[in-house]
Amino acid sequence: MASDWTMERVAKLDRDEIEQLRANALGLGEHEVAAICEKALVHSPKRRTTPAAKQAKAQRLISRSAAFEARGVYLDDARTSWGGVRKSDGAVVMGLWAAAVKSRDGGCGCLLWAPNVDGSRPWSDSASGQERLKHCRLVMDGAAAEGLLVFGQALEGHVPEEKARSIYGVDPQTVVRFKVEKRGEQYWAVWGRRAKETPL
Repeated sequence: MASDWTMERVAKLDRDEIEQLRANALGLGEHEVAAICEKALVHSPKRRTTPAAKQAKAQRLISRSAAFEARGVYLDDARTSWGGVRKSDGAVVMGLWAAAVKSRDGGCGCLLWAPNVDGSRPWSDSASGQERLKHCRLVMDGAAAEGLLVFGQALEGHVPEEKARSIYGVDPQTVVRFKVEKRGEQYWAVWGRRAKETPL
């Protein structure tokens, strides 16, 4: 029950457990729980990742390719692709950088694609960036969309889809069903009760 997760209870968890709870809450639409997790993470100490912690994380997360294959999607390029179309029903499945998901007023959002203005997002012009743009347009034209939360450590100056300091993997237990909104020239994944009314 979402009401079981109080700030006091969440604060007793370690950082990895809070991040996992937040991801699951976002995937299930439990935005109040996700908000509690976000507040708890602000005060949670950032500890060094030990080999044992890395092993535990690896046991929970799976590779991007394996996660997509579990959803019936085979990536065109396992190294650079962040999405694909499921042949059985035409649904688009995309990888969403978990740390980029924003939660506000009962809705969640994640920037999927933005134009490369003055060299600010060169990834958008790459083959994988153009593939993401194509997938965004497919969803806007009526295709169903599913998101897989990708965990890792971002690299300053780069969007995670282009280059990340490290990618831990994908949580196979959490699948987000979302719509795509166009805001100016940007495409956003949105889900939750008030996603359309409240820009994130």
